[in-house]
Amino acid sequence: MIKEFKEFAMRGNVIDLAVGVILGAAFGKIVASLVSDIIMPLIGLLLGGIDFSNLSITVGDAVVKYGLFIQTIVDFVIIAFSIFLFIKLFNKIYIREKKVEEAPPSLTKEEELLTEIRDLLQTKQL
Repeated sequence: MIKEFKEFAMRGNVIDLAVGVILGAAFGKIVASLVSDIIMPLIGLLLGGIDFSNLSITVGDAVVKYGLFIQTIVDFVIIAFSIFLFIKLFNKIYIREKKVEEAPPSLTKEEELLTEIRDLLQTKQL
């Protein structure tokens, strides 16, 4: 059982997944800081200094902190949009590199002969 677990844990996919989770967590912290420290204060200024996190309503003994809920939704939208932009940029770069790496396919002998015939016919028509 230990041998099977070791084989499972050392497969490439598991290690790649672990790296992805760690980088995702670090990226999440960066985006969370961007949202809470830069974007939300600016949104607060635009809305007249409203701080969403302090908004609440008291119902009986319960305090409903709907401002934190609004803040969480705004954070989610900004994080999702940031990830969308990052993935879109990554795909553009990856596709561009992939196109550069692909060499034009070499022509077969028949295709070369057909190309020569086409070129000869075009020169005679001029």
